[in-house]
Amino acid sequence: MSSKTRPEASVSAEAVDLAVDIAGLTMANPVMLASGTAGYGPELAEVLDLSVLGGFVTKGIATYPWEGNAPPRIAETKAGMLNAIGLQNVGLNSFLEDKVPFLMELRKSGVRVVVNIIGKSVEEYHDVARGLRGCEAIDALELNISCPNIKEGGIAFGTEPCAAGEVTAATVEGADKPVWVKLSPNVANIAAMGVACEEAGAAALSVINTLLGMAIDLEQRKPLLSIGAGGLSGPAIKPVALRMVWQVHQACSIPVVGIGGIWNATDALEFMVCGASAVQIGTANFVHPNAAAETVVEMRKWCAARGITRISELVGSLNPN
Repeated sequence: MSSKTRPEASVSAEAVDLAVDIAGLTMANPVMLASGTAGYGPELAEVLDLSVLGGFVTKGIATYPWEGNAPPRIAETKAGMLNAIGLQNVGLNSFLEDKVPFLMELRKSGVRVVVNIIGKSVEEYHDVARGLRGCEAIDALELNISCPNIKEGGIAFGTEPCAAGEVTAATVEGADKPVWVKLSPNVANIAAMGVACEEAGAAALSVINTLLGMAIDLEQRKPLLSIGAGGLSGPAIKPVALRMVWQVHQACSIPVVGIGGIWNATDALEFMVCGASAVQIGTANFVHPNAAAETVVEMRKWCAARGITRISELVGSLNPN
């Protein structure tokens, strides 16, 4: 970390400005809830004051409802969790009718609302983006490109730069909001994926989605998940996520949103130093629903103790030596 981020005198916590900017979208603080870990908002509202967040990312939305995979579809692992939910969702129409009213009130409280969108073809992503046009409850869209492309033999959009660029461009064309792309870590060169999405018009990159993993019931000699493998999240993936955030930040000029094993303010600040302009907390919500609120408080205290008056000064301040 550079010397300018380590002044000698501390400041009061109230003097710390936690505001961050994601491609022109200003958030009161850098802490968001990750897609799929807090539903559409009401599911966590009874145990967390959502108004303390900088942003909220909804569960993924497709053009029509998806049932998801059969249970068992969650398995606890050492320092993490596997899930194979299968992107179960209510579909576009139900989202607009039933979920948007709550999100509108959340946005009025100052929280930025980002809608995660999913599809099985380029056309489906485009159609969801068009279907969300004009919705005043939404500030940005986040593409989950880990979905299988049914027109290309089931290969995930997020594993090949050309496919990622194509679906990004189609969504940008259909949208009237900034488009963020959530990158899959299950690739050889995540920086190349980020560059492809940036060139296709992405406003920001969310880094990373879950890692592919597996857990076994030894006595029955069966996978713990109904479909065998699933997405690994939680503290176990944090080192991988930090490395990938750093790589994407170095390769791309658009903002990066860090995701992966963030449990507290220390984790969140490490991501920001590696290049993340904001962070998303996911798996921690299942274990400690108040984690995001506590992270905001502790980030402010950490900055104040070091005389840092603007948290945005930390972004990309890693000293590689």
